[in-house]
Amino acid sequence: MADTQETLNHARDRQVLGILIKMYFSQSEHGVPHFHAICGEFNAVFAIESLEMLEGDLPPRARRLVAEWAEQYRRELLDMWTRQEFRQLPGLE
Repeated sequence: MADTQETLNHARDRQVLGILIKMYFSQSEHGVPHFHAICGEFNAVFAIESLEMLEGDLPPRARRLVAEWAEQYRRELLDMWTRQEFRQLPGLE
């Protein structure tokens, strides 16, 4: 993603098998620690601690892949949320 778009959206992102993962670090983000997953025209929000899909919709396979990836990196995702510091995480292997 271009630096300009990251700056405008106050987001950092990661691709996981074609699914874009974003975490917003702006003042307007609130609520439970979460991240956004975008797959084509689908968009969903996942709670980091429970991996529950809070809102939106993803195809079943994409939802399964996102949950599997987030389970592997839950601690790192929570740390990024708390510190509001983005770190690149590996994709799903």
